[in-house]
Order: sequence, then C-alpha cells, then structure tokens
Amino acid sequence: MKFVETSLKGSYIIELEKLEDERGFFTRMWDEEIFQNKELNSRLVQISLSSNKKKGTLRGMHFQEKPFEETKIVRCVKGKIFDVIIDLRSNSKTHKKWISVELNSNDLKMIYIPEGFAHGFQTLEDNTEVMYQMSNWFSPEHAKGIRWNDQEFNITWPINEPIISKKDQSHELQNTRRE
Repeated sequence: MKFVETSLKGSYIIELEKLEDERGFFTRMWDEEIFQNKELNSRLVQISLSSNKKKGTLRGMHFQEKPFEETKIVRCVKGKIFDVIIDLRSNSKTHKKWISVELNSNDLKMIYIPEGFAHGFQTLEDNTEVMYQMSNWFSPEHAKGIRWNDQEFNITWPINEPIISKKDQSHELQNTRRE
C-alpha cells in the first residue's frame, strides 16, 4: 500500500499494489499493522456498501459528532465517483477546506478520511457501488450533515442536477449552524 497525504492533513489517498499473473491479480486492502505503524486509526467495526442505480446520485455531506466521530476508508468497487471530503476540525489549518478525488473500480485507490471530516460523493456512472470501512458504530442521534450545495464551501460538483435524498436536501446551511 502506498499512502499519499492530501492537502488536508491526516487524509490520504491509498494506492493499492497489485500482485499480477496470468490468472489476474491480488491486492491487500487492509492491514492493521501498516495503519498502526503510520499512526492512523486502525479500528474497524463496520463495513458498508452503497449501491447507486443512476449516474448523478449524490450522497452527503455526512459526519458523526462526538463521541461517535468516525474514520472512514472509502473505495469505489463498481463504477466511478467524484468523492469529496471537508475538514471540519476547528483547530486545523485547513478548517472548512475541501478536496475531491475521482475513485473508480479499476484504479485500486481508496481514500482515508480521519475523524472530524464530512464525506460525500456523486456517482459518475450508472450502477455504481461504494464500500466504506468505518471505525465507529453508526449512531443516528450523532449523525449530521452539511448541505451539498452550501455556499460556505462552494463545492463544484460535476453533475449540476443531482439525484439526492430529501434528508440530504434538508441539512442546515453551515452559516446557520451553531458550533
């Protein structure tokens, strides 16, 4: 595994390494010892899969508040996504900054998202599937979101008219949220 830190400190693009032969390839997607040696959160309690029927589906921007903050490792296992993370850590030099990365089922890349970040994605192909590995249990009362089109962040989504849930459409705007 190759870890490339992004411009948002503590978040990484993880490039998986292939062992390839005439049968196909093998790659390691998780190794607790490697994560511990890099001083990254190595606790995994849940793995989830998001299936998305239509291109343009947008999910996010989601996070959990203390004490249920979570680290996520996200990989697109079918199709292609425009993946976005926002640094919500108030003590960070990149507080309220965001980055995007395109993930697809062919490139063997994942994104490591530390606690204190919001996460979301938009599908770039029909029938896209996204796998999440998470360090904490889902807690509905601690689950929060930022509206996908909040002008505080001005995220440039690739598809202008997303398919989005009523719940994700109803998140508060950042400048109206009490911190």
